[in-house]
Amino acid sequence: MTEHFDVYCGLDVGKSEHHATALTPTGERIFDKPLPQDEARLRELFAGLGQHGRVLMIVDQPNTVGALPIAVARDCGCDVAYLPGLAMRKAADLYPGRSKIDARDAFIIADTARTMPHTFRAVDRDSEVLAALKVLSGFDADFTHECTRAINRLRSLLLQIFPSLERVFVGTIITRTLVLDLLIRYAGPTGLRAAGRRNVLRWARNHTRKDPSKVIEEIFTAPGEQTVTVISADAVELVIPRVAAQIKELKHQRSIVASQVKKLPLSIVLMSMPEVCIKTAATRLLIIGDASTFASAGHLAAYAGIAPVTRRSATSIRNEFPTRSGNKELKNPRRRCDVI
Repeated sequence: MTEHFDVYCGLDVGKSEHHATALTPTGERIFDKPLPQDEARLRELFAGLGQHGRVLMIVDQPNTVGALPIAVARDCGCDVAYLPGLAMRKAADLYPGRSKIDARDAFIIADTARTMPHTFRAVDRDSEVLAALKVLSGFDADFTHECTRAINRLRSLLLQIFPSLERVFVGTIITRTLVLDLLIRYAGPTGLRAAGRRNVLRWARNHTRKDPSKVIEEIFTAPGEQTVTVISADAVELVIPRVAAQIKELKHQRSIVASQVKKLPLSIVLMSMPEVCIKTAATRLLIIGDASTFASAGHLAAYAGIAPVTRRSATSIRNEFPTRSGNKELKNPRRRCDVI
């Protein structure tokens, strides 16, 4: 952002209290105080700064605790931007001192906006689509982490009592609905043996469209490879159905989130591209938004880290090489599409 402003207000946001530092274009401080996470106090601050002219309010965190200040600033007619974390750390090295206090951070944010406006990025416009996508994507990320932990826990339980059975569920087989339902119903090797191969196969055929014969055969072959019973087997088989049910519920929650994301207009446009799944589309949207902050395709390529960097020193070195910087989410074209 290279426009001229009459006031640069840096806001180091916090859960219950922020610290605001406002500077003029010449670096004079006109405000430097903490203020609570309260709409009335924020509105009072921005209204007072607005008397000096055009105001740019800059935050270090545009989401969560920074959402209210951004909304109030916009409602008061202020422009809004944010300083990314990496840029904030690099800018802090240019100032004396190593202390980490809110007042210093707020000053650095404001002064960096005044002297190096190119380091800032615009906060997403008032887009209901991007706002909704950000919330849904955050929930999906939480569900993904929880599901991964639950899967690892289930594998650990199976490995503890029957390693041969755990080896059957290699890859993503353990997350298949049929396998989870089997573990919920029969718990583990003891329950499967008690029910018998024929009964389990009959039940599986009634609960899946595909032929489960191969999976059931592998499941019943594995326990036969172990004749001893581990001491903690009973306790483990008491926990296994509950962990399997947790994984199934998390998958269901993720499918609900994915179905909501697919309804967003911008996601539909991106998913029309070959080999672009809903998670990849959501990630790209959250990173680049409507791409209005990039002056050209070259600027976007440089931000993604796919534009070559020239290395030149007189006549001895003349070449170009791939940069190691850039946004990792955009730079990696083979990002795993982990969607239900």
